[in-house]
Amino acid sequence: MSERSRAERVASFFEGLWRDYVEITPSAEQIRLLFATDNPSLANDHVAFRTFDREPIAIQSLERPLLDLGYRRFEAYHFADKKLDAWGYVPADPAEPRIFLSELRTPELGRESRAIIDRLVEQLEPAIVESESVFRSGRPWAMPSWEDYCTLRTESEYAGWLSVFGLRANHFTISVNSLREPADLAGVVARVEQAGHRMNAVGGVLKGSPQALLEQASTLADRIVVRFGDGDPHEIASCYYEFAKRYPGPDGRLFQGFVAASADRIFESTDV
Repeated sequence: MSERSRAERVASFFEGLWRDYVEITPSAEQIRLLFATDNPSLANDHVAFRTFDREPIAIQSLERPLLDLGYRRFEAYHFADKKLDAWGYVPADPAEPRIFLSELRTPELGRESRAIIDRLVEQLEPAIVESESVFRSGRPWAMPSWEDYCTLRTESEYAGWLSVFGLRANHFTISVNSLREPADLAGVVARVEQAGHRMNAVGGVLKGSPQALLEQASTLADRIVVRFGDGDPHEIASCYYEFAKRYPGPDGRLFQGFVAASADRIFESTDV
């Protein structure tokens, strides 16, 4: 595959992700426009996906389309309290977005939650991971009942969210480094709040620091009405928008990874 065709595939990949994402996250388009008017080179720092540690969608299989797009594993992350493992991926072209892919350690859940996840995953065909389109396939199993969703959510908000929304970008991230105005994260947050969007304040609105080489903030997820498998409609959290500013390390290069302590709190942007 030529570099040109690879770059075109990557661009098409993220365009498809964005279209799927804004369908259930209408605030994201509003927020993007807050910055796009005076920042023509607005860039996406990274996107994130959630999955179960079950085949065929465990990370070791789900990552294959990303590797085919030129991405490579960069660093592993572990979240003990949330029962999650994750990898950060960096692109072949530094101008392309990074990717954060996490999975739930289902053996650490209770028996009832594991049984619900079994019923979801057994509906999948192995061929689901043959194309990068899997990352915008949405929920690849039948909608769970409200009762099953609540069972999962009580034990793991991550599991509850994944059971309903499936394989899609959980969030996009504006690169503060790409902005002319405002040039710092505090200014970005102020603009977003002034427009009426609520921020995730768990651990503080601004997460990380220049010393950690990464500062992050995120909105609270949009709320949408979903009709569950038993026919009942309920309002739940969908997706959110993140903002990140990266700093150069001792080698003079921008930090490429993620900060686990900050990511742990960013996950809570979809908490009910």
